[in-house]
Amino acid sequence: MTKNRESNRRRNILPYFLIFFAIFFSSFYMIYSISLLNGIENKIRMLVSINLIIIILFCLFYNCRIILHDRKKHVLYLLFCFFYTCALTIGANSIQKAYHVIDKISTDTTKYYSSLITLKESKAEGLSDVQTGTIGYLKDEASIDGNQMPKEIIKKEKLKNKTVEYENYSDLLRALIDKKVDYVFVPGNYTLLFANLEGKDFDALAEKTKVLYTKEKKVTQENTNTKTTLEKPFTILIMGVDSENEKLEGSTFNGDALMLLTFDPKTLNTTILSIPRDSYVPIACFAGQKQNKITHAAFYGADCMMQTISNFLDIKIDYYVKINFKGVVKLVDQLGGIEVDVPYSFCEQDSNRHFGKSTIYVKKGLQTLNGEQALALARNRKSNANKCSKEWTEGLRNDFVRGQNQQLVLRASLNKLKEVSSLDTLYGLLNSISSSMETNMKTSEILSLYTIGKDILVKSSGTAMEDLVGFKRLYLNGYDDYIYDDRAGKNLYEYILYPNSVKAVSNAMKINLGLQKPILEKEFVFDANEEYEELIIGKQDRGSSGTFKIPSVVGLTEKSAVQKMKSVGVDTVIRYITEGTESSGKVLRQSVSAGVEASGVREVILTILKK
Repeated sequence: MTKNRESNRRRNILPYFLIFFAIFFSSFYMIYSISLLNGIENKIRMLVSINLIIIILFCLFYNCRIILHDRKKHVLYLLFCFFYTCALTIGANSIQKAYHVIDKISTDTTKYYSSLITLKESKAEGLSDVQTGTIGYLKDEASIDGNQMPKEIIKKEKLKNKTVEYENYSDLLRALIDKKVDYVFVPGNYTLLFANLEGKDFDALAEKTKVLYTKEKKVTQENTNTKTTLEKPFTILIMGVDSENEKLEGSTFNGDALMLLTFDPKTLNTTILSIPRDSYVPIACFAGQKQNKITHAAFYGADCMMQTISNFLDIKIDYYVKINFKGVVKLVDQLGGIEVDVPYSFCEQDSNRHFGKSTIYVKKGLQTLNGEQALALARNRKSNANKCSKEWTEGLRNDFVRGQNQQLVLRASLNKLKEVSSLDTLYGLLNSISSSMETNMKTSEILSLYTIGKDILVKSSGTAMEDLVGFKRLYLNGYDDYIYDDRAGKNLYEYILYPNSVKAVSNAMKINLGLQKPILEKEFVFDANEEYEELIIGKQDRGSSGTFKIPSVVGLTEKSAVQKMKSVGVDTVIRYITEGTESSGKVLRQSVSAGVEASGVREVILTILKK
């Protein structure tokens, strides 16, 4: 009898022990989960944690009382504890899932991919076939995927091939196509990265080459930011990544989509600048910071691009965000579409870069765009007259128009984000872009965006995002020119920026960042009969270009040639020859090609026939 009573007593006590431990562990699991959300509702999180501890103590006291004094089964209490434990566990799991998705977006490492490629016609199919022949790679020792990784691969795989170093990727790829070398090392995603590189057959690399071997390497970035929350003004560079895959891994951004923002969390004032891909600026990682198209900085990675922009705008860039173009499609679709006043009717390829049956058509006017349509608008810079009928090809199309379109998509997306109220929708958004987006923001800094978002929601009360957040558009004004590029061996189109425009844009950013005091306008002219036109800083600024090119002096007399070179600040050295059929006293050849930027030339040798 005694043994039966003792056995019954243990059976009666066991559920209370189990339920207490379940409450104890689920409560501390929740406390740990909400502790990860540093910067989000700190007071509320502290109160929740205190309440959870109080409930634990209450359950402990109640369980002890039941066990010691009251042997009856408390069914309602056990049910409450069961559902309470389930609710805590589910809630904590949801927080953990969201946190890990955000943590996945934040990274302090960069993945580099170096591929050994050869021509399609080569018999080699893998690294084991690379026993003979010449291998080319980049000469720049600072390049991780162009120089450091190739050397590591050659050493590790014990390749005995002859190697040749090249100054730049243009010369490297040209050497492969011209069969001066048998294999070359290039970054991953090279077919898209070099698609817009001017030169021989670079737009057909996918058809002409094949990959024999690819290696991945993680490199830890040096993060100089000491912030933990975004309470002070900051800058952020958005870089578009064109990739055949939905995941960002293995993709290299191509420098065609560059948007620089400054944001003041207190005033909600924002400046937004689209940087034209052909802007002619000093490239930070080129020898002597030689000037070139800014899109070419992308060949050397995000660090090179950030430093290049930082240098010519005199603005420190705090953060970057890389987003895969296919991530834009997923983001917009997850939002249920975005409302955009489309400036013109157009047709464009889809996210897989296909026309034909996959062609995207969007009409002019106020439209609710899905993901594919939004991406098509953000990428459109050509009329595509050879792909679509006249109604879809009218209107101005260029890189500047594309930059403005990208801003329309960004602003419309931010406006739609304001409407997100469901946790499921929020998690779906985070999950959909987690593999398509990367940033050097710390997780705590990303979480602190919650405070900014809450502030916007509190102040909005139905107001559109663009009316609440002070978007100020900036514009880099310049002019078209053709400058000789020794990499391509010919004159290339460049967009020469006016120094006054660059300065105006830089000053506007510094003012928004609190680094410079604004200059107050003392006069304001307003005409009720004229429609107000938004002032775009930098668009009207011109001034002298400050860029001079080597002129062509072939055929001129010695005196005229020397004077013409002096006009661009270049000295001349005269070399006379006595034999030839050309006119005596005229310049036959010049050592530097016409069109080369004069600032990088000290002297030009002129060859003159003197009979």
